[in-house]
Amino acid sequence: MAIMTGLSGNEIYCLALKGYRPGDLVIGNSVFSMGFIGGLGASWQGVLGGEIEQITNIIHEGRVASYSRLVHEAQQRGAVGITGVTNELTHFHGNIEFISVASALHGADAAGGREKLEFTSSANGQELYCQIDAGFSPKRFVFGNVAYSIGAAGGIMGALKSMARGEIKEFSDVFNETRHLALERISKEASAAGGNAVVGIETRIMRFEGAHEMLMIGTAAHHPALPDVALHRPVTSDLTCEEMWNLVSIGYLPLKLVLSTAVYSVGVVGGIKATFSSLSRGEINELTTLVYDAREHAIDRLKREADAIGADDVVGIKTHIHEHGSLLEFMAIGTAVKKSDAAKTLSPTLPAQAIIRDKDTWIG
Repeated sequence: MAIMTGLSGNEIYCLALKGYRPGDLVIGNSVFSMGFIGGLGASWQGVLGGEIEQITNIIHEGRVASYSRLVHEAQQRGAVGITGVTNELTHFHGNIEFISVASALHGADAAGGREKLEFTSSANGQELYCQIDAGFSPKRFVFGNVAYSIGAAGGIMGALKSMARGEIKEFSDVFNETRHLALERISKEASAAGGNAVVGIETRIMRFEGAHEMLMIGTAAHHPALPDVALHRPVTSDLTCEEMWNLVSIGYLPLKLVLSTAVYSVGVVGGIKATFSSLSRGEINELTTLVYDAREHAIDRLKREADAIGADDVVGIKTHIHEHGSLLEFMAIGTAVKKSDAAKTLSPTLPAQAIIRDKDTWIG
């Protein structure tokens, strides 16, 4: 029978080099009523900030249910692995659907017999090749999420509009705590799966029924040169798998995903904007320096966290700005790395098929 796979030609080629052949597309889903969840979100609008555990737990339950059903379907098809696992949520007709989609894999030498499911991974076929060739054996798709409230920010910030410019430390602390909670939770899942690393971490922030959710997804993996997970927290990295392969090839291993948030009042910014609203053109120096200082502050926190764990460098740093009502959040995120004599790749170079980006042939 024909195989119905989500893998591209480049992915199939790369996976064949590691002894895998494509299997069918596998799907898992779970539908929840939005009525109950929406009520919870509304009831937390007035909270100053921090995690809303009830909503976190409901979203986590839905994500786990859809993932578990995807795994069961792959097992029914005799898969040895699952690659490209997604974990999305969509709204429709007053409900919310949690859905996971991936492609099953089989061993190249399997003769139609039943195989034991050995791993699941968020990495696509090309990324999975890079992970394995960099020495990271995949274990399990993992995620960590936090639902948090900023509902009272607008009211509180009204009283802060006349403040001198600068960071609002109370909000920075709340936001930093929620972001690190997601990282802690994905690390715990990796430990439970027997991994001493979480690689290819993707971070998303989305609005959810009166709250926000921060979601981190990645692949729990094991690398023989990294510390025993029983003695240390798993290594975490948001480098792309291609980037990680390149760094390992020149002697570096990841240590930790580091992130920092600085929160500033938009009330202050708004007042500055109003002052300059009659200008037709030209730079607003006060805004320029405020935004610059905020980014520098977030990056400085990143540096202090990296220094505390003995990192040589922080690579792949990205900065983001998120608006939350009358707050501006400046986030910096990257991966701390350290030189290691044990860092080496299995192959001297990556095949071109591992780095080619597939062209979209559906033009809507």
